[in-house]
Amino acid sequence: MDLLKVENLSISFGGIHAVKNVSFSVTDGERLAIIGPNGAGKTTLFNLLTGQLKPTSGRVLFKRQDITHMSVFNRTHLGIARSFQITSLFPAQSVLTNILIGIQGTKPYRYRFFAPITSHKQLFAQGEQLLTSMDLWEKRNERADSISYGEQRKLEIALSLASDPELLLLDEPSCGLTATESADIITRIRNLGSKITVVMIAHDMDLVFGVAQRILLLHYGELICEGTCDEIRENPKAKEIYMGTVNKK
Repeated sequence: MDLLKVENLSISFGGIHAVKNVSFSVTDGERLAIIGPNGAGKTTLFNLLTGQLKPTSGRVLFKRQDITHMSVFNRTHLGIARSFQITSLFPAQSVLTNILIGIQGTKPYRYRFFAPITSHKQLFAQGEQLLTSMDLWEKRNERADSISYGEQRKLEIALSLASDPELLLLDEPSCGLTATESADIITRIRNLGSKITVVMIAHDMDLVFGVAQRILLLHYGELICEGTCDEIRENPKAKEIYMGTVNKK
């Protein structure tokens, strides 16, 4: 069953089509990668999926519900979560505090300002589980800005999982990482399980080919082609527009 369906989605800025008539669907449990040159419209497309931008035309359906004009907050509570290309942590706070704030923000009692966070034992239990899943529990008392960049990326993924999403959108999850750190991120994404559907933007083709079951190629805001990893490797348009450029780096 399609978990996410995008129909003829478009957005323009000053007459420039950042995303133009893009249509695709994502099934439950699928791993989908979106690739393309810089300026192809990938992050803009993510912003449309999460509600940070509203489209000029087209629709976004999640679990068969039209969410095109729904707020970011409401989409989160429906089961959509996102990580960003640039880490968005509380750098002066501990790793544990970061994850507890992330979890509390998704709960009904998030507005109870005068209740100490320690009064919610389930927060700590979930926080421990999330940090353990990313091998960060031993770092829980360290400041977020003191752990390695690779560990910060894993913490951001853990924060994205705090709302128990059904759809996880990852924007360049291996950006700035070493080959070893990137391989670790690949393992983490693979281990998320089939209950979480993953759509990711990536330039790291080791990550793409190591995780994705299907790939979309965007260019100047348009969907040029889609297919399996093998199909994209052999697609003449993909080779011309993107793959040759990546292979030269």
